[in-house]
Formats: sequence, C-alpha cells, structure tokens
Amino acid sequence: MNHPDRSLANGYAKEEQMEHVTSADGTTIAYDRVGSGSPVILVGGALCDRNSHGPLAEALADEYDVITYDRRGRGDSGDTTPYDVQREVEDIAALLTATGGTTAIYGHSSGAALAAIAAVTLPFSQVVLHEPPYGPDDADTSDDGRQVIEALRDGRNQDAVEQFLLMTGLPKEIAQQVAATPGLADVAPTLPYDFAVMGHALDHGGTPVALLRRVTADTLVLAGTATAPFMIDAAHRITEILPNATYADLPGQQHAVPPEALAPVLKDFLRR
Repeated sequence: MNHPDRSLANGYAKEEQMEHVTSADGTTIAYDRVGSGSPVILVGGALCDRNSHGPLAEALADEYDVITYDRRGRGDSGDTTPYDVQREVEDIAALLTATGGTTAIYGHSSGAALAAIAAVTLPFSQVVLHEPPYGPDDADTSDDGRQVIEALRDGRNQDAVEQFLLMTGLPKEIAQQVAATPGLADVAPTLPYDFAVMGHALDHGGTPVALLRRVTADTLVLAGTATAPFMIDAAHRITEILPNATYADLPGQQHAVPPEALAPVLKDFLRR
C-alpha cells in the first residue's frame, strides 16, 4: 500500500508547531500547519505519521496553508476502540473545521483511498488521489494480510512491518532493513486500519466503484511511470470511474515521490 517515509523516524516536524483538534468520538488528533493561502490537508498512507509529508508541506507552503496530521493511533494522536473507517473520516472533518474555510485534500497510497472515502461526504474544493493501491479484480492478498495480523497479535510488530512491506513488492532484504527503521514497529498496530480503508465499500473486485462515483469534486489522479504496474492500472481505472477526474503521469517516479517533483504538479492543479 505504501512505502514508509524515513522522515517518520527522523522527526521532521517541529514540536512547537503541533496543534490539536478533537474528533467526534473525543479522540485527540495532532496536526501541524505551515504556510498561508488556500488550505490543503495531506493524508499519509500506511506506517506514515504527520512528519512523513513534512518536506512536501514545506514545498507547498509558499502558496498554501498546509495541514499534515497524525492519523489516529499514530504519533501524537490518540485512538479509540473499536476502529471504524468512519472515525477516520470524522478526524478529517475536524481538521476541515479547524481550517475555517474551503479546503483541498491530497492523499497518498492508502491515504488516497481514505481521502476518496472522506470526499464522498465532506465538501472539499479539490481532491488529489496519488496511487491509491486498489488491486485488480482477481487479486487475493488475504493470506498476506492474515500473516500481518497474526504477527501483530503475537506482539511481533517488526515482523508485521516486514510482511506488509513484502506485500507491497519490496525484496525481502530491503523489507527487513526498512522494517528495522526506528519508530516503524510502534506504528505497526495501525496496519489493520489501512486494510480496513482499502476494503471499505468494495462492491466487487478490488475497486470501490460505487463509492468513487460519488466523489463529485474536481479530482486529479496521479501515478509515477516507474511505479508498480498495478498502481498505474488502478490510477487509469479510477480516472474513468470518477465523475470529474483528470489523470497525470509523474515521469520517472516510483511510489514515493520527492517534493521537488510532486509539489509543482500539485500547485498547477490547486491553482485552478
């Protein structure tokens, strides 16, 4: 679903910038805000916290009021059981209220799938979906997912991260190295949240067709030309499904895109 950004462990965001909102169920959601202009909320994918999009936020801050946040269960945000995808939508709704105005939303990987879910009911001015990892209709990753859940149940968080990274297509040696990154094991218990997001509202196969047809905001779908082929296929597929969507390539880019390559594309779209 998502390759974790190493900035999660490096602590990119400055502590003094952190603010909080309270979600509908009473959960505290931590966020950073940088820049000025029209607001845009950045939604991270699996194993990422608000620091993961810190460099992108800085790259957008000269034109936009950028909000990065810790999804529930991560970083400085709280959590409330039982988990439900709708609670994550309520978290975004609380951030939307905090911006005090019309807001765009950008989501990456499983964060893009969450952004799409939120965009069905929340009034975003524009939506950017960057490689939501919707699988082909004949894909079956249930066994891999069960191995992740079993590792978490046994308290083997690092093994759970490694198994998840293998699911994304990383070679075993690299998956083992990345799984050992300080901080990732602490976020591992939220992996089932991303599984739930990706499985939300599926009406057939691996793509929530009925849900996507309800996203009426102006939408940009992005995919790198060097990313996993199934993600490119998914991006083209959902562009056809979404009512008001355009597609854009990110030439030479893989799943994780440096801000200097991504920010200009986002700015061009958000200026519309």
